[in-house]
Amino acid sequence: MSYPYLNRLFFLGCICVSFFCSLAVAERIKDITTVEGVRTNQLVGYGLVVGLDGSGDQTNQTPFTTQSFNTMLKQFGITVPEGAGFQLKNVAAVAVHAELPPFSKPGQAIDVTVSSIANAKSLRGGVLLLTPLKGIDGRIYAVAQGNLIVGGFGAEGQDGSRITVNVPSVGRVPGGAMVERSVPTAFGGNDRIVFNLHTPDFTTAKRVADSINELVGPGVATPMDAASIAVQAPQNPAHRVDYLSLLENIDVTPGESAAKIIINSRTGTIVVGQHVRVAPVAVTHGSLTVTVREGVEISQPNPLGEGETVVVPDSAVSIEEKSGPMFEFSPGPTLNDIVRAVNEVGAAPGDLMAILEALKQAGALKAEIVVI
Repeated sequence: MSYPYLNRLFFLGCICVSFFCSLAVAERIKDITTVEGVRTNQLVGYGLVVGLDGSGDQTNQTPFTTQSFNTMLKQFGITVPEGAGFQLKNVAAVAVHAELPPFSKPGQAIDVTVSSIANAKSLRGGVLLLTPLKGIDGRIYAVAQGNLIVGGFGAEGQDGSRITVNVPSVGRVPGGAMVERSVPTAFGGNDRIVFNLHTPDFTTAKRVADSINELVGPGVATPMDAASIAVQAPQNPAHRVDYLSLLENIDVTPGESAAKIIINSRTGTIVVGQHVRVAPVAVTHGSLTVTVREGVEISQPNPLGEGETVVVPDSAVSIEEKSGPMFEFSPGPTLNDIVRAVNEVGAAPGDLMAILEALKQAGALKAEIVVI
């Protein structure tokens, strides 16, 4: 992919950001906030996957797999003699994790993800045996079991060559866990509901409170800070559900975000926000290329003289410097002006990052640079 093509993508991307940010789009409260106390909980467990086609753990290198398997057999009254050497090629030790949605009740099914924790080559075709899933408090909240769905696969030849597509050591069991215990929530029990913004912003918090007060009545909603809005609510759970259903569908126009430039240093992606401004400044950017070529030469002595044939290194170093044109930013340029000026230089994404960072250090860039 050529640099001019990347520059055109960068230019079009910034124009799209400027266009969409300039449109005031109303969003529902349910899309920009969460209700305090209504959250998911992480569950994790340790178990065994059986029924693999010879792609399980190499138990001579993973003794905990054998130990776990022996412990399971003892629960069924089967005792394996000590010192018995056997290979469990069809068994794999796995970690099982899931998210327990809010308000989950006993008997409901949730999805689980199963990941190999040893050296199993593939979990394809395996079955997860009964595995308790625990929360951070150590209590069991769900029990998982079922057939795995694995998206990856691999193949290996006798000469050691192999090919792998996706990740065969991770699979999922849709609806594979049964909830055994519900998690108490703070949804009821007090006289208010607190909305927490996904992106804290004082303007958005004020507009959310104003929109609720306009519909329900003055003084019902109060912004607590840039992230939270407290709303008076009825005590009765049924009334509270109806009340929250009304509030979360209110349309609110979020406040415009602060001036930011997002740089992804791994992919070279640069996103410039709408409110980015640059003070009067002149910029020039060049590139320096240093090329080192290493070679060898054979030094052959005179046939009648004394000496030996030796190999002599031959090095060549060349330096090429390209000076880029200087361009000037006028006082208070807009996003379009910034993009056009930088795009005319024909700089690569890496050079654009260097220019933006230099502008920030010079105090000419009126925006926050965020590197991800």
